[in-house]
Amino acid sequence: MADTIPLAPRKTANPAPMRPANSLRRTSSIDVSWPDGDQGDRLFVGRVRDYRTPPTGGPGTLLDEAEFRARLALDKTVNSITATPAPPRIEDLVGVRGGNHLRLFIKETMPELISQGAPIYLALDDISGTALVSAFAWSQWHENWAERLRATMKPEEFERLMVERVNVCWGLQEGNSGVNPSGLPQNVAEADAGDLRNPADPQGWHELPENDGPGFRRARRIDVMRDETKGIIRIDAAFQDSAARKDGSRVAIHEYNIAATADLGTLELLTLEPEARILPFSECPGAVRNTQRLIGSRLPEIREQVIANLRGPQGCTHLNDALRALAEVPKLADYLVPA
Repeated sequence: MADTIPLAPRKTANPAPMRPANSLRRTSSIDVSWPDGDQGDRLFVGRVRDYRTPPTGGPGTLLDEAEFRARLALDKTVNSITATPAPPRIEDLVGVRGGNHLRLFIKETMPELISQGAPIYLALDDISGTALVSAFAWSQWHENWAERLRATMKPEEFERLMVERVNVCWGLQEGNSGVNPSGLPQNVAEADAGDLRNPADPQGWHELPENDGPGFRRARRIDVMRDETKGIIRIDAAFQDSAARKDGSRVAIHEYNIAATADLGTLELLTLEPEARILPFSECPGAVRNTQRLIGSRLPEIREQVIANLRGPQGCTHLNDALRALAEVPKLADYLVPA
């Protein structure tokens, strides 16, 4: 069986492609840093921007943008958060611990962000996933990072952690390389993240925070185009988790590209082609095959459909995060409605 498992993918698609003519691009990022050291609070800076490119191509129009700044404790509890523009009840997130509970809490307390397709929702929703994996940034600054991490736990805590991660996702199924005693990504240092920004397209991305020292970034790009002749929406999306290296470059641990189409009238997903670009374990790309279960789902309900169809070992946690963001597409397509 091992002979049939492909090597873990290690080739980035960056930089981002040129913005298509007559398109809407949403870019989103969360940058994490440790201003008080690895045992202190993590600083999260989230940014989202909606940018429309005219039919002639070239420079376009900034339609909307948002930013949040938050501090999270080691246990992922939100200690402080501010946002611009500030949604009502944003301060209610203080004291909530990152994870699925935080996502549900945001959904319950600020449902208008979802119904309105507000850009800030995508960034807030990403706090949970980013909090889960951002400690990976320290692997680029401490050669013995895994040992240091393990030393912070009692032996029984580490053993429980390894047991609990089994079958969390496709790549961590029982018997896979990701659930071995080390549990470390395979040769992840080889996975250059590249630069999100395309030098030939300076308007292609919003401004990204600069940070010295260990840093983690979750970045998204969603390009949306309307094909009125064929009655479809065309979607080109990208998702990447990366960390800063000491030399100023970046290493990626998760990267997916997604090409999709949806019906312009019903918003049903017609085609879906995820592409695994960078993943930690050799078994991880196998999760792509189950995504076809989502064909026929309506984009506004795609978050719920991902949970229903790709839960646990049926899917990849990070691919699921990439797919959930397709719920943003109807709002972005509306920006392109012919006058």
